[in-house]
Amino acid sequence: MIAHLDGMVSAVAPDGAVIDVGGVGLLVQCTPGTLAGLRPGDQARVATSLVVREDALTLYGFAAEDERNTFELLQTASGVGPRLALAMLAVFTPDALRRAVAAEDLAALTTVPGIGRKGAQRIVLELAGRLGSPGDGAAGPAGGGPGGNRPAAWREQVRAGLVSLGWPAREADQAIALVEPELLGGAGPADGPGDGPGVDVSVALRAALRVLGRA
Repeated sequence: MIAHLDGMVSAVAPDGAVIDVGGVGLLVQCTPGTLAGLRPGDQARVATSLVVREDALTLYGFAAEDERNTFELLQTASGVGPRLALAMLAVFTPDALRRAVAAEDLAALTTVPGIGRKGAQRIVLELAGRLGSPGDGAAGPAGGGPGGNRPAAWREQVRAGLVSLGWPAREADQAIALVEPELLGGAGPADGPGDGPGVDVSVALRAALRVLGRA
């Protein structure tokens, strides 16, 4: 098992990044929140999970070990593969996911693209008590993981994350426009036209997904 990667970020795309480890570029699939903390040319450390299939070996990368462990636990539920588990962690932090499962909050779980009511019921039934309690996981990013985001880029990264999860670009833009006033309400002076310096991509992404889920 490859437990983590520690190297230079060579490239970042909407759904993954290439990390150079010892001269070998390794592609890791990540959530938008994890990608928000990766910058080409910077050193980074990401916790990883290797998924082996007959036709592919795929690495999934996470800002913290708690996310990686939650990702692996999610796949023990019936009908949850790596792509759906990654989508769940794009919408929820591990603690928020623990709260949703513990509270049997089906409405929250069905905001994840690809999860219907029956799927949410199955996830609650099979994972209740197995994900742990909120606060059980390790807090904070692993190494150079994401925190706040460069103000000029957060909209583009949220938009790319929504599109990678299957939402049309037009609907993604509308959702971002709806949540932007709330996100920028507590921010300080802007560094550019309409850009708030305190916007966190993972928070913005979850807010946009809640809007899209209600629609």
